[in-house]
Amino acid sequence: MTKYLLKRILRGLISVGIVVGVVMVLIYSCLDRTLIFANDPNYNKQKSNTKNIYQMQQWEKYGYVDYVPYADYLTELLKNGEIDEATYKKVVRIADTPERDSDMAQEYIEKFTEAYKNKGYEVVRLNAEKMGNRYKDGGKPRLYAYRNIPLVNRLGAYLSNLITIDNIHYVKEDIENRGIQFTFFDPVYGGKKFSPAIMGNGTEHKYLLYFDGNFPYIHQNLINFHLGTSYTGRQGVDVVNILGDSQGSYVYSSVTYPTGLVAESADDLHTATYVAGSLENGNAIIKRSFVDDYTNVGTHKNGLSKTGYSFTIGIISVLMSYLIAIPLGITMALKKDKLVDKLGTVYIVFIIAVPSLAYIFLFKSLGGKAGLPTTFDMENPIWLMYVLPIVSLALPAIANLMKWLRRYMIDQMNADYVKFARSGGLSEGEIFSKHILKNAIIPIVHGIPASMLGAMTGAIITERVYVVPGAGNLLTTSINSYDNGAIVGVTLFYALLSVVSVILGDVLMSMMDPRISFVTKER
Repeated sequence: MTKYLLKRILRGLISVGIVVGVVMVLIYSCLDRTLIFANDPNYNKQKSNTKNIYQMQQWEKYGYVDYVPYADYLTELLKNGEIDEATYKKVVRIADTPERDSDMAQEYIEKFTEAYKNKGYEVVRLNAEKMGNRYKDGGKPRLYAYRNIPLVNRLGAYLSNLITIDNIHYVKEDIENRGIQFTFFDPVYGGKKFSPAIMGNGTEHKYLLYFDGNFPYIHQNLINFHLGTSYTGRQGVDVVNILGDSQGSYVYSSVTYPTGLVAESADDLHTATYVAGSLENGNAIIKRSFVDDYTNVGTHKNGLSKTGYSFTIGIISVLMSYLIAIPLGITMALKKDKLVDKLGTVYIVFIIAVPSLAYIFLFKSLGGKAGLPTTFDMENPIWLMYVLPIVSLALPAIANLMKWLRRYMIDQMNADYVKFARSGGLSEGEIFSKHILKNAIIPIVHGIPASMLGAMTGAIITERVYVVPGAGNLLTTSINSYDNGAIVGVTLFYALLSVVSVILGDVLMSMMDPRISFVTKER
């Protein structure tokens, strides 16, 4: 069994890699890259050369190209000591046309051009037309190099960055007291409450391990998962955080900031991450609150995350489906062609025949007239707002389970081994419990993990109709806004859940029936 699981996991991971690769081909090779500007309000505001530069900057951010401005090249030479500050200032600005460049500037422009053309880059110079002391359309002369990033490199970089381990060398700048600190009394609580924590300096996260009053009570930022960065929905935020961050209204509590300032705030200091220069360049509030550059913090909110809402609704609907469908399916099989079987068949046909959107709106209307909330309200959450989405999700699942369980049981009831058992003197109750039900339930059991894990992905139509702030419409929203990083990340998330659900289904099926073995017997 262990050997089978290892093979299945390996094959699953390979399949996931192939899926991500195919999605990247579709996004980065088959689609016009200018589509990412379709919903970008800043794009049409750009003029002349600035629009070209803006395109390059965005394409680099989205992972299409490697973009190197001439100024960055000179900055690197300055850092390496190959040029001094005076030389940098003389050559960093280029003239509006090549003919007007100084001899020294021409020398470094040629070096820049040769260096990057040898690396396979295309070097572009954008000239400009002057009108008095100003450039026409605000477009200054520009010089840069760019190279399209090969798909293999992009896929490799993405997969290699899926899991990262925080360490004290994350911060490249010179900082004092780089290292790890352990404390029994977390400074967030004023240093008086017993709450062990491991804190880092030079790491990406300030808190690597800490305790708080929220389930599961112990949290860590040492090992981090990255699914891809969103650039339109929540700019610069990883899909993991989009799916996992709480939503709703701010929850305020007494917070002790690193400077000793105590204030009522929703800031979650346990999420603090490093932002170079943020303390020095920050506003008065930041300088009054923090003592170092660990200033980027999240907030406490009163709602669940996108995954939390989807999973809560989904898992309850799954449990409801199995609890209702299994006894009804068994009853239909035992009472074949009688009234209960006919009524069950009518329900199954209705659910299959009527489009899901139609009966969801039907139940929404009926539920509204009965006084149930028809939309989610994160500001004033009540448990009743879960009822209609759960019922709408459970109804088709109940019909599907009833249909297949009835079919499997009738097939088993007509099998030869059942006739043999009857001839052997076994009672109908013994035949039903020890043979028919046990064999008929096996295919149903295989789908339980998939149903439970699938709850984390949400339900697109149901969540949209009831305005559930879940994960169901994240993929469609990302596609509509050409949010490439989020598309790849959500696809990977779905693919991993699918692989895990299949493996867990096989394990659960073998546990239900010991006759099922995934071990190859030697002949």
